[in-house]
Amino acid sequence: MSPAAPPVAADFTALIGEYQPLLLRVARVYCTDADDRQDLYQEIVLQLWRAWPQYRPGAAKVSTWLYRVALNVAVSDLRRRSRRPPPGPLPPDAPFAAPAPDGPDADDLALLYRAIEQLSSVEKAFVLLYLEDRSYEEMADILGITQNNVRVKMHRVQDKLRTLFSRL
Repeated sequence: MSPAAPPVAADFTALIGEYQPLLLRVARVYCTDADDRQDLYQEIVLQLWRAWPQYRPGAAKVSTWLYRVALNVAVSDLRRRSRRPPPGPLPPDAPFAAPAPDGPDADDLALLYRAIEQLSSVEKAFVLLYLEDRSYEEMADILGITQNNVRVKMHRVQDKLRTLFSRL
């Protein structure tokens, strides 16, 4: 049996196009600043590109592989950013400040992200996977833990979010 052919750039480009919303959500969960989100998204894509020659279709679901790489990059980026002092806040009247989201669910969405910001990096990964409707089996595979451990941790994260929501 011959080894699988290495994936080509066109396949990678199509994959990123298909899974871009997933990658952007990972960046959104781990970065509150729009510029940091864009930087993180680009770093995730770069690391996916570097890992692309080693990806073997059929060895794991592509979404599992994408999540593993994206979450590892996001957590590493979070650790790196936590080691440097944060810049001071922008003045509220700054012309380059990002506009607030609008729409009927904007307040609820902003509240959700404020609560998620207060979670640890591991807890954020659980919330992200849950919001993506991933099964406990998929979560276990992506995070490299048992399904039972996923259930326990999900219960704890849900309790923590309830507490956070009651304070907001």
